[in-house]
Amino acid sequence: MKVVNMSEAPSVINQYLSELRDVSIQQDKMRFRHNLERIGEIMAYEISKDLNYKETKVKTPLAPCKCKCIAEEIVLATIFRAGLPLHQGFLNVFDKAENAFVSAYRYYKDKECREVGVHVEYMASPDLTGKTLIIVDPMLAKGFSLELALVALLKNGKPRRVILSSVIAAQEGVDHIVKCFGDHEEVELWCAAIDPVLNERSYIVPGLGDAGDLAYGGKL
Repeated sequence: MKVVNMSEAPSVINQYLSELRDVSIQQDKMRFRHNLERIGEIMAYEISKDLNYKETKVKTPLAPCKCKCIAEEIVLATIFRAGLPLHQGFLNVFDKAENAFVSAYRYYKDKECREVGVHVEYMASPDLTGKTLIIVDPMLAKGFSLELALVALLKNGKPRRVILSSVIAAQEGVDHIVKCFGDHEEVELWCAAIDPVLNERSYIVPGLGDAGDLAYGGKL
């Protein structure tokens, strides 16, 4: 299974990551959402280099021109609610893609808030058969929500290729995804950054906090 850590290479994506993490900047919700969107655009661009292309003849005002266009049918999927700005960034690049959405939320199974569960409540998706499925989710902590989202989406057909994309992942979450899908050559994991640990409440450290709350405000 291919795992990509984009922070290992020099890129402006690291500047946007630093702003997402910075407590003095991230309180500006509009800027936080915009940075997620910009990171989505960069990740989509990098992923686009690894797609299949076909030569297409385009008619210009002066003469025909041979161009290379994406030869894959792409479906962009995200998990409500924090995934929406990242999804928009990907959609800005893959603007002809179909879209899928999964509503999932995590909850604590114990009073000490240490044992985490994930509940998938809703899904809307086109037929995925033979297509390239890209699932985007800003934070990959334990990996349960991304795992369950993929399992739920696969009920709508078998994609030719699956690309999982997160802005910040914990090593534990990466290991979980590799354990679940490591034998599937068609599954890849792309991360803008991989952080070392989770705290006792399963938040990524250093991470950035709760991406959904920072993007859209708190919840009950």
